[in-house]
Amino acid sequence: MQRFVRSAALAAAGVLMAGLAVGCSSDDGEGDGKGGGRNGGKDASANGPDATPKPDPSSTLPASVTAQKLDWSRCEAPEGSTAPGAQWRCSTLKVPLDYAKPEGETIGIALIRAKSTGKGDRIGSLIFNFGGPGGSGVSGLPSFADMYGSLRERYDLVSFDPRGVAASEGVRCRDDRTTQAAERKVDLTPDTAAEEETYFKDAADFGAGCARGAKKVIGHVSTADAARDMDVMRQVLGDDKLHYMGISYGTELGGTYAHLFPERVGRLTLDAVVDPSADSVGHAENQARGFQRALDNYFTSLGQNPKSGSAKIVKLLKRLDAAPMRTSGDRELTESLAITGITITLYSKQTWPTLTRALQDAEKGDGSSLLQLADAYNERDPSGHYSTQSHSQRAISCLDDKARTTPEEAKQRLGRFREISPVFGEFLGWDTAGWCHDWPVAGQHESPEVSAPGAAPILVVGNTGDPATPYEGARKMADELGKGVGTLLTWKGEGHGAYGNGSDCVDGTVNDYLLTGKVPKDGKVCS
Repeated sequence: MQRFVRSAALAAAGVLMAGLAVGCSSDDGEGDGKGGGRNGGKDASANGPDATPKPDPSSTLPASVTAQKLDWSRCEAPEGSTAPGAQWRCSTLKVPLDYAKPEGETIGIALIRAKSTGKGDRIGSLIFNFGGPGGSGVSGLPSFADMYGSLRERYDLVSFDPRGVAASEGVRCRDDRTTQAAERKVDLTPDTAAEEETYFKDAADFGAGCARGAKKVIGHVSTADAARDMDVMRQVLGDDKLHYMGISYGTELGGTYAHLFPERVGRLTLDAVVDPSADSVGHAENQARGFQRALDNYFTSLGQNPKSGSAKIVKLLKRLDAAPMRTSGDRELTESLAITGITITLYSKQTWPTLTRALQDAEKGDGSSLLQLADAYNERDPSGHYSTQSHSQRAISCLDDKARTTPEEAKQRLGRFREISPVFGEFLGWDTAGWCHDWPVAGQHESPEVSAPGAAPILVVGNTGDPATPYEGARKMADELGKGVGTLLTWKGEGHGAYGNGSDCVDGTVNDYLLTGKVPKDGKVCS
């Protein structure tokens, strides 16, 4: 099982599928990351990224954490990928496993950095989180680097694998063989008592596997933990304030940071915003509404009636529920995999033609294209190896979310979910109960606290056509951050996220804010 993840990585996957791959920039001859690079005048100061940082007098953490010196070296290749270019350097940040015991055991947080090009006075480090939860920033940032070229003129670009993710004590809950077997046997929209039993047993088995695989970190991978890690990162990187760009789930992380450390907020941009007022059921309803809206917009773009188009997809899904469809390989396309394949194409308008071709193939009885799309969503490579992003996502979100919807409660809500979305509603309705079913640790809150009185203005960017994080969440985030703090920028566009998605208005406004500190008028609209 995998939830419709709130991850910018999927938008990138959509671009790649459309044949518009984002490349990494080549070696710029910067040096080894240990000083002497082209970083502008401010980089040489005692507050620069390679100076030994001064202990923060307001911190309760030991100096062994707050004054640690990072050892930057050439990056190794992340799992399933190639090593980034020579301008990238990697290191490991030491943070407490349990912030309630700051002098206790520590864990490592994997970092990646490209130093400022030095074309302008260096502001500091700009830290990125691309979403998930569970997305790897170490593998993600180099893929997006070209998009942030103008920001690199005055910032070091920095990202990280949050705790429980990839190189940072990454959570692994089951092996590839078990994952593929679950894809084949588990119906994510169960219709019978037997299918329900299989669905919830698989959910419980997944949680038990996470408890075995994550061990000591299973209770310490919350968003609040990651926000505290970012504050250690800020200090060790030598910055008085945190400058940050959070996308998708990264907006929840950024809002949490602002709540915990309002006085340390620098220039924060939150794009593709998760609704901070919603609980787990509310999030599922939001996503059902957002993906159905994107699907309706897709059909409208083809000159088709959205209601008729959705009905046609529902008919296809019912056929697959009754009997999986053949593909060109030895695997079959199930209903659950078909929903997954459709979903990924809605993260970017550029992949709408891919959806058209895949649906046409399926109507002819060939499920190969939709299966390939589902594999891209599930990060399954041709050899049958799956990434662990969904494992980390589940561990983080189930530690965050206190709600534990029962199977009976989920069934009672299915009618409402189907009304919101005839295509995605039933899947997301069941998911409210299955995602954290019988989870080995209790959740922490019903919804995240993001109020940040006294913080500097935070730029909140909402896209009216966003499927995974519907636009309505952006206004709610801006309001909950507080008066004079949350500043809303709206883009009337399509796809997951706004920055770098084709709007000069959005990109220019965000760049002005991050590079010069210019805060736009709250409610500005880019069309």
